[in-house]
Amino acid sequence: MKKSIATFALVIMLIAFLISVALFGVRVWNIPGVFDDGGIRLGLDLAGGSSILYEADTNATPSSSDMNAAIEMIRHRLDMLNYTEATVTSSGSNQVLVEIPGISDPEEAVRLLGASAVLEFRDPDGTVVMDGSDIASAATAYSDIGKGYREYYISLRLKPGAVAKFADATRKAAARSGEYDEEKGRYKNYISIVMDDQEVASPRVEKEIDSDSCMISGDYDKKSADYMSGIISAGQLPFALKEVQLTATGPALGAKSLETSLTAGAIGMALIMLFMIFYYRLPGAISAIALVAYTAIMGVVLIISQVNLSLPGIAGIILSVGMAVDANIIIFERIKEELRSGNTIKRSIDSGFKRALTAIIDSNLTSLIVATVLWNFGSGPIVGFAQVLWIGVLVSMFTAITVTRWLVNQLVNMNVTNAKLYGL
Repeated sequence: MKKSIATFALVIMLIAFLISVALFGVRVWNIPGVFDDGGIRLGLDLAGGSSILYEADTNATPSSSDMNAAIEMIRHRLDMLNYTEATVTSSGSNQVLVEIPGISDPEEAVRLLGASAVLEFRDPDGTVVMDGSDIASAATAYSDIGKGYREYYISLRLKPGAVAKFADATRKAAARSGEYDEEKGRYKNYISIVMDDQEVASPRVEKEIDSDSCMISGDYDKKSADYMSGIISAGQLPFALKEVQLTATGPALGAKSLETSLTAGAIGMALIMLFMIFYYRLPGAISAIALVAYTAIMGVVLIISQVNLSLPGIAGIILSVGMAVDANIIIFERIKEELRSGNTIKRSIDSGFKRALTAIIDSNLTSLIVATVLWNFGSGPIVGFAQVLWIGVLVSMFTAITVTRWLVNQLVNMNVTNAKLYGL
């Protein structure tokens, strides 16, 4: 019994520690609190941000397919930088409006986005040997090198008309392996990849490449390889983009509205906890503790993952809270059924959790499938909603199946076995 009391107290202390981490952070580990700078990343509608208006830098009016490609290029680059709540929309026949949350300086947003999407391949003398229009595709790939390690690289495919140009350029570059570039401090057997007149990579060339595909290797991890493949893919645009208007936008809701939303959420959770305690008594009190643990864990995960939280994201949290409470209700109703059948408290709890497990997994699994589809095929705020929902469902399953069950079992081990305390 003493061991159970100590274990119960340890769990409560752990939950209190999670609440402290969520609210105030841990300075030793560089984890901020939810209300600190660098804590939960708020979306444009909650925190404001920067607005950039791009225009196609071309004399002819671009086609709708070219404009859609420009929008997708910017959208892809924003997603790689984890600004999933940013919005990218067309404006007229040749303009694209980008709104990025959390960046108050529009010029910083332009530097971050990188922008005009003019891609060139240059030899060591600065001569352009290919441009973005010669690229068919660029994607991140990897090879397993053993012991769980992966070597990432960029898989590049050329259009048929560019194969001869690339073969000639790589043959000449490979022949210059003995020439040393004093200015850049390297041998001249390379071809530079230049984006907006800035060199982003200079892969070495060992031999002539006379096929429509090649591999760009380097010291890449998954993130840097994704970024590089995104930059090369962006160069497929037939025109450049230039910024014509930079503005800083204020939050649509404001700090006061956010504070009101948090207050309303706290009141709603308090009412749910009171209902659970009133109707299910001791298990209801345990579910209230588990719901507090759920809130603390969600806060910590959102801080660490840096998922943008906007109104759709808040909706995802509310939905996952409802699923967490629903899971507890299913469990407690099963326990009450077992108690009515005359089983002991211990046996009723074990059987109740086992009988409820299938229904809980089924309902949460369908939500995870929906969230995964939205995450992979959605864009902008839809992705933010899917990410928060996905995290929330996993956390709610953990608190309902693990935390609640563990605490209830500790109560039984402490000889708290009056059936009236368990809802009868």
